[in-house]
Amino acid sequence: MTDDLRIGVLALDTVTGAIGVVMAEYGTRYYLRPPHGGCEWDAPRTDIRAATVADRLRPALAKANVRSSTGGVL
Repeated sequence: MTDDLRIGVLALDTVTGAIGVVMAEYGTRYYLRPPHGGCEWDAPRTDIRAATVADRLRPALAKANVRSSTGGVL
């Protein structure tokens, strides 16, 4: 496993846009799990990169944008 994608690091699946915690590497595939739990998924190494600060903030920002555009109702 490369240093930037070691177990426990947040990674971005560039195909789905999903953020996940790297759980394992088998061959050329990485196994990720959503940060707060959920179903694990796998993706090829070519589709995974370490998550940037912007990647990590994107879900919270999207939620805040919805909240502000709906008057606080989700």
